Amino acid sequence: QVQLVESGGGSVQAGGSLRLSCAASGYTYSSYCMGWFRQAPGQEREGVATLDSDGSTSYARSVKGRFTISKDSAQNTLYLQMNSLRPEETAIYYCAVDRLEGGNCYINSVGHISQPLGYWGQGTQVTVSS
Repeated sequence: QVQLVESGGGSVQAGGSLRLSCAASGYTYSSYCMGWFRQAPGQEREGVATLDSDGSTSYARSVKGRFTISKDSAQNTLYLQMNSLRPEETAIYYCAVDRLEGGNCYINSVGHISQPLGYWGQGTQVTVSS
């Protein structure tokens, strides 16, 4: 049974940083797509960053240069380092994973991920104050 548990959310002032963690267990895919997503109240969920089993990463345009996705394979933990946070990035942040399909794992220009991901964590709240 796949389980994803996010942590690291909290409250920061604009310009601050947070590092989110996603502890993953129960999946045995040698080829996978993992990602971070966020959803603000009343808004659609959007993709933030992805990482696949080949180490390829992609980012939403709005976070490029400020956020970094990474994975500690030994700990089976996915991270999202978020710098220069903005108030409009206040949201619940989720991680997700699934088997890699077709070799494509990326965030497209409208914030959607290139393939469906079937396993999700419960989310962690990030609040950025101005």
